[in-house]
Amino acid sequence: MFQFRTIVLCLTLAVGAVGASAQGTKIGFGTVQADPDAPVEVTADNLDVDQTSGEAVFQGNVIVGQGLMRLSAPRLLVVYKPEGGIDRLEATGGVTLVSGEDAAEAERADYSIDSGVVVMSGNVLLTQGPNALTAQQMTVNLVSGTAQMTGRVKTILNPKGE
Repeated sequence: MFQFRTIVLCLTLAVGAVGASAQGTKIGFGTVQADPDAPVEVTADNLDVDQTSGEAVFQGNVIVGQGLMRLSAPRLLVVYKPEGGIDRLEATGGVTLVSGEDAAEAERADYSIDSGVVVMSGNVLLTQGPNALTAQQMTVNLVSGTAQMTGRVKTILNPKGE
């Protein structure tokens, strides 16, 4: 995954990325608003369920879909509410989140279903068309289609807009 990030970042810089270097940056994410009430579809190689703890662990080529949002990771922990329904998803091992034409990679993603908020952490790389930004953490609100990047945000600005 590091090699992919390096290639994407180098290509982005070569074509003239736009952005800023700061401690925190608010940006748009995804081309459409997501619906946290939509069904969540999970596909994986393996599934272990613990009825006592109310958790399920999906492993191997995990793909999560909810409306137009897609998330992939090697491992996904699903935590259920005591009264029923999904409380949150915890994806680990190298995560990719895609919404519309925007894509983000990180070491981990925690998705709170009720709020529609995904917190991605650990070497976050966001690509939006030819633009790329990096940070230590990105909080995505899938309902509003916005994101905030924090922790040494970095990109390249092209003053000529090329």
